[in-house]
Amino acid sequence: MKALVHDGHGGIALLDRPRPRLLEPTDAIVRVTRSTICTSDLHIMRGAVPRARPDTVLGHEFVGVVEEAGAGVRSFSPGDRVAVNCETFCGECFFCRRGWVNNCEHGGWLLGCTIDGCQAEYVRAPFADNAFTRIPDGVSDEDALFLGDILATGWWGARLAQIEPGSTVAVIGAGPVGLTTMMCARLAGPSQVIALDVDETRLRRAAGHGLADVVINPAEKNLEDVESLVRAATSGRGADAVIEAAGGDDTFEMAWRIARPNAVVVLSAMYERDQVLPLPGMYGKNLTFKTGGVDACGLGEVMGLIAAGKLDTGLLISRRYPLNDILDAYRAFEAREDGCLKVVITPWERRA
Repeated sequence: MKALVHDGHGGIALLDRPRPRLLEPTDAIVRVTRSTICTSDLHIMRGAVPRARPDTVLGHEFVGVVEEAGAGVRSFSPGDRVAVNCETFCGECFFCRRGWVNNCEHGGWLLGCTIDGCQAEYVRAPFADNAFTRIPDGVSDEDALFLGDILATGWWGARLAQIEPGSTVAVIGAGPVGLTTMMCARLAGPSQVIALDVDETRLRRAAGHGLADVVINPAEKNLEDVESLVRAATSGRGADAVIEAAGGDDTFEMAWRIARPNAVVVLSAMYERDQVLPLPGMYGKNLTFKTGGVDACGLGEVMGLIAAGKLDTGLLISRRYPLNDILDAYRAFEAREDGCLKVVITPWERRA
């Protein structure tokens, strides 16, 4: 089969690889019908994920059709259409039994990181009964494509933020994760959502699709100015909840600065460098910090919201490429070419 492989030194190549096979009774083999590229894939390419293994097929965000199921898979059969969660979890360990599935003792972020991922024709999915969410009739592959990663991240971040009806939520970052976070935050009934990003195109998209009521571009502004703009939009208090989905050089500090006293600050972003916790500067704000990216605990509920038309991620899709042209897709995605947000990778095309 064809698969995109990284070398651990910043290089990627489309190679011929053996079709995966079942290794455990709880495994399943999925024929990939749609996949995409995530910023986390770029982190691996840049060497910012120490645990990532070289000579591994990249990718962890995908949907497909079950081709084979191990003897221990009870809930899914060949022919089932499934969305696959990027986090692998056993369902039985100390953390899984308490609902903390992204901390599974036998799983975690494996696909495309420590085991072969989905930017290929086929992929092996461990613990398939836990990894899969069935795609219902009426939901297309593209409708469900982002369920297992960025939608899961947005839903989990909004949940952690304890958003109350009538409150103000600030979301830092209007990229794919930030936009899905705004979508999910809207479901809690806040009076306003404030979007912050240095990309005007992304801010216009957030406002134009009704995901943000107030947009702020921090470019060429110091953090005190950004804080003042948020306070001006919140009767001088600051945001009731802040969700940091950007992972920039100063976005952690921005997050706690724009939060009102006694607010919840959620850190959904993946940082490439250590962040500073300036406790003297934030003393007295009585903030609650929560960390957590993608989490698989509510994907059945999120799929139901997609089926009901309450979550629509079509606005995220900028371009489509067959697997044959995935190197071009990486170039466009990394360069944000023409405002590129997310690309869809379709199956390999048999060309003359």
